[in-house]
Amino acid sequence: MSGLDIWAAPTMQSRDPEVWGEHAFQRFCTPRFSRYRSPDHDLLVERARFHLRNAITTRVATAEGELQAYVFAPVATWNGASVLLVHGWTGEASFMTAFAEHFRKRGFRVVLFDLPAHGQSMRERASLIDCADAVRQVAKSLGPIQFAVAHSLGGMAALLAGGGRPPMPHAYPFLCFVLVAMPNHFSGVTRTFGQDESLSPAAQSAYERRLEAIAHRRIADFTGANLLAEAGRPALLLHSRDDAHVAFSEAEEMVAARVGLELQAFDDLGHSKILYAPPAVRTAGSYLVRQRDRIALRASRLGST
Repeated sequence: MSGLDIWAAPTMQSRDPEVWGEHAFQRFCTPRFSRYRSPDHDLLVERARFHLRNAITTRVATAEGELQAYVFAPVATWNGASVLLVHGWTGEASFMTAFAEHFRKRGFRVVLFDLPAHGQSMRERASLIDCADAVRQVAKSLGPIQFAVAHSLGGMAALLAGGGRPPMPHAYPFLCFVLVAMPNHFSGVTRTFGQDESLSPAAQSAYERRLEAIAHRRIADFTGANLLAEAGRPALLLHSRDDAHVAFSEAEEMVAARVGLELQAFDDLGHSKILYAPPAVRTAGSYLVRQRDRIALRASRLGST
């Protein structure tokens, strides 16, 4: 039975929902099958990779296979801090280069990489948990890294790595986060996937139980607000009011749920255009500079006591 044939007769799901749930899980973990992948994905990749020409290219060995990574040196004097950029589901490192170029001009060292099963990294399938552990391993290998800037589901991966709760073996000590168009409710992602694939209620439950088993948490508890609480670090949320993939209200919910979060709203930048919009990029850069200066001031005060 081929991957596409599986979905041709959803009424058959009631006969063995566990099997159909496993098929759904495998399909969900295959980025090239995702409906979020743009029809002109290959053209976008070709254009975006041009902006990696100034980066040092490297491969990072991880438990999820070898991952393609890039390091941008600061344009002038290094300010002493490094930033890890994490792209979203179906994206790749090159989609984050507008942030990379701006940050390096402000003195940051910048690390980007292709998540497992994305871009030029290994594997065809990867779960969000695989991606989170890849974030942790890349940060450890190419660090120390103080700040993480992530898009969409990449934000959840970064927070999982920074929180360190099982199934992560331990936390990576990011000092703050910039989260671009990140969802609050993972349940909304799984529910939309199930609707798109015409899963029966029983198959949907089996598919979500498979996700819960590897995530060590219930789908209902898998929220951005909870992940932010687990990470326990300040964060800036960047979100466009017209985002058709992740509603702006989800960002508002996260800010209302936790102290220490800032929200910067934009108009007409959607879910992806925000990655290339100068106002969003500049806002992220200014926030990281403020955080770096605050950390440096605190360190100098401690050193003088």
